[in-house]
Amino acid sequence: MKKIVLHALFTSSLFFLSCDKSGEAGSGTEVELQPQVDPEVAATTGFFLDTWTPKTYTSPVAFTEGNVPTTTSSTVTIDYAKVLTKIPASIYGNNANLWSGKMVTDNLLTDNITKLKPNIIRFPGGSISDVYFWNAASNPPNVPPTLRNAEGQDEPAGFWFGQNNADWTMSLDNYYQLLTQTNSKGIITVNAGYARYGTGTNPVADAAQLAADWVTYDNGRTQYWEIGNENFGSWEAGYRIDTSRNQDGQPEFHNGALYAAHFKVIAAAMRAAAAASGHSIKIGAVLFDAPAESWMNDTNKFWNDQLLGALGEEADYYVVHNYFTASENLNATQILDTPTAKVGTMVAFLKGQLTNHTHQIKPFALDEWNIFARGSKQQVSHVNGLHAVLLLGEALKNNIGLAARWDFFNGWDNGNDHGIFSNGDEPNIPKGTARPAFYHMYFFQKNMGDRLIEAVKDANGNYEVYASSFSDGKIGVTFVNKGTTALPVKLAFKNFIPGNRMYWYTITGDTDNGEFSRKVQVNGNGTTLEAGGPANYTSIRPFSAKTTDGTAVVLPARSSVFVIIETKN
Repeated sequence: MKKIVLHALFTSSLFFLSCDKSGEAGSGTEVELQPQVDPEVAATTGFFLDTWTPKTYTSPVAFTEGNVPTTTSSTVTIDYAKVLTKIPASIYGNNANLWSGKMVTDNLLTDNITKLKPNIIRFPGGSISDVYFWNAASNPPNVPPTLRNAEGQDEPAGFWFGQNNADWTMSLDNYYQLLTQTNSKGIITVNAGYARYGTGTNPVADAAQLAADWVTYDNGRTQYWEIGNENFGSWEAGYRIDTSRNQDGQPEFHNGALYAAHFKVIAAAMRAAAAASGHSIKIGAVLFDAPAESWMNDTNKFWNDQLLGALGEEADYYVVHNYFTASENLNATQILDTPTAKVGTMVAFLKGQLTNHTHQIKPFALDEWNIFARGSKQQVSHVNGLHAVLLLGEALKNNIGLAARWDFFNGWDNGNDHGIFSNGDEPNIPKGTARPAFYHMYFFQKNMGDRLIEAVKDANGNYEVYASSFSDGKIGVTFVNKGTTALPVKLAFKNFIPGNRMYWYTITGDTDNGEFSRKVQVNGNGTTLEAGGPANYTSIRPFSAKTTDGTAVVLPARSSVFVIIETKN
């Protein structure tokens, strides 16, 4: 009996491509496929894979027969055996905040979040974290009535409180309810700013006690914690303080070494509190995401060097934020080029910083990400949805352990709005309406398996591709066409024989608002509203074709396409 060793390619044409006749094993022929071998867990992913579970894909019974292109202009070769990484569920996270209402009282909203499967929800969100008192309903002791801004002016403190049960805000217990209702876990940011602006005799000890008491109250519900939010930033509470109110001799401006000293005290108190209740937690430290540039102040420029020089190995993981574009009226091409250009560069920079300071490489959490481009409603557009797919794909390729998009709700600001849902201030759009990024992220996760595998494209075509495998043997392929013309792409396979069918979903924009459509269509299904996408997104039938017709797929202009290919076995 003749044995065929499949280092050869099995080609199919993907709008889908599948195996042609010459790629199938004939009668009496044994085909030897190389098995999958999981690589060693990357240090930058680390314990975020501890909760990994296998994922399978149930082929749909109902589908719409689709067309496979007969000619293609580009080829992607997917090697089922070459596993790049197991996929951590924590990569799909999001951020809640305090100004968007309780959330838990809106059944449609919580149902949509549950279907989105963020798995991780960060709280209390952004800069609020450094003025947040989880156990208070009004001003606690040892806080000033005003906080000093970067320019040296005193402004109303604007503290936020976890025991505020007003309808317009989310209380701490509402947050825990949201986690339960959406089958999610938390990542909590404790107040590090209090260690700077607190007016007690030992403000660092006061901040440590506040954080430790929260860990006690949490009682094991949350494993991931971080100390402070963007504390290097001139916009952050505690960046600059009124030294006349400070009683432990702190400098006027914050710096990385001081943050490291505070981190050690606060983290020790939190770990002791966790241990006292029989739990263990992971605590992250805040790093700056990019090399020093001329526009930065000294706190930004020297933050990482000062912090890493003083922190030792006290952090369990490192936290970074990145919004990937300038705050300018950028076009779609400029926006869509940023994930592939910047994610790998950011990870390499952070690893280099740790290595330069002889620190262990530890897991990375990118727990705020989005775009800053503004002026043409970029942030609420289909293009930002495409950017989200690219960002998630690049985060996986670069072994980031946790990612959390900013955020569920924000504020309209004429379309300069990071929210994945409308907050009710968008003209003619009901509160809670899902925006384009929601649909892209939903279908990305739905069709992404549990292992990222190698996908190599040829040089033809302005698109990106990310391939994965499911534990039942199927392959999922995600495409983003960044270009303005349609592109037919062929799939070729190593160590994989396609089964009977492939299935796919295609997400495109609409004709409104130039290249920044506020709408999406999923397999031709859209919305009658001025923005958003189809309400029936979970029941839309995929397109499908027999793989005997080829495994190739057409990528419409500026689209994301999500493909599942059955396995022969």
